[in-house]
Amino acid sequence: MTTLPSRAGTKGVPRAARERQVLAAATDEFGRHGYEATTVAAVAARVGVTKPLLHHYFGSKQDLYLACLNPVGDRLLGAIRAAMAEQASDAPPTSLRVLRALFTALDGQREAWFVLYDATLPPESDAARRAAHYRSAIDDLAATGTADLLQAAGSSDPLDADALKYAWRGLCTALVRWWVNHPDQSPEAMTQRCARLFAAGRTILAAGDETA
Repeated sequence: MTTLPSRAGTKGVPRAARERQVLAAATDEFGRHGYEATTVAAVAARVGVTKPLLHHYFGSKQDLYLACLNPVGDRLLGAIRAAMAEQASDAPPTSLRVLRALFTALDGQREAWFVLYDATLPPESDAARRAAHYRSAIDDLAATGTADLLQAAGSSDPLDADALKYAWRGLCTALVRWWVNHPDQSPEAMTQRCARLFAAGRTILAAGDETA
């Protein structure tokens, strides 16, 4: 049995560099097509390596997914926590700070959001449990960030908080999906666009109150 090299990939590419290429390609594949439709063969073909080499580096398809998911989840959680902790007096509202942090963290790898929010993960798998861990942590941060809004509206209903959590997750997903389809939009441009959309939404809601 031939032992595959441990320090170098194919064609003289150092192993560390080849692993980064594989993870970038796999993250894009999982994000675009979902776990179920993504194949190890497709990822290997994009990078120009063989399936045996990819398996040697990362193990199974689930192991490869986890190798993509963990840095994405850690990066997003870190960005959200930093945005929520910002204390500058001239800082934008929390919602815009969080969105700016998300756009910045995803810039250059926008499909990574859908690695985390993948509906095709095998139920009860390690992949599904790990993704659920990150989603739950992000939801908890969202709940903390929206608690003041609900309190100001006089709501203490836990179902209101749960509905708002799902609405926020859906909004973030919709905005990232739109952003993927508009690659010319920078994180700052997206943040400014969201500020305008939020302002328009407040105007529409205020007009509705006046005519009620």
